[in-house]
Amino acid sequence: MEGCIFCEIVRGEAPSWRVYEDESTYAFLNIFPASEWHTLVVPKVHYVDVFDTPVEVLVTVSRAVKRVVDLYHRVLDISHVQIINSSGAQAQQDVFHTHFHIVPRRHGDGQDVEWSLHPEWRVRFDDMVSKLRKAGAAEAGARGKAADLADLVRCSGTGNWLG
Repeated sequence: MEGCIFCEIVRGEAPSWRVYEDESTYAFLNIFPASEWHTLVVPKVHYVDVFDTPVEVLVTVSRAVKRVVDLYHRVLDISHVQIINSSGAQAQQDVFHTHFHIVPRRHGDGQDVEWSLHPEWRVRFDDMVSKLRKAGAAEAGARGKAADLADLVRCSGTGNWLG
């Protein structure tokens, strides 16, 4: 896509420090690293975010993430990483090409990803899951076959199948 820095990197039009590449993914060092070996893994085809990216592409990107972390573990003895994706401006996505960060971590590295937790929202869980079930059932009916969403919400919070 024109004007996308990650597309330019994949096409070789912008510099990068490649650490892994296969037919559909490209992994390179982040030029604004949060830690040493901070790596970005992108699909070679432009997709805006995880909502736009086909599941098959996400699988190949996940496979590439695994290959990079295994390489780092084996060669660099890195055994603590955060794998991060932000999709959408309100989720702090800054480059609108699907990508995953591999951020090696170590004790005292000065990084802190700490969320504000809201346990008070637990009282809404039944209603939240019910909304998904209803949407999944409607989607399955509209498609005339079992919907992915309907399959997703069959499992309760305890891991029991509700069938």
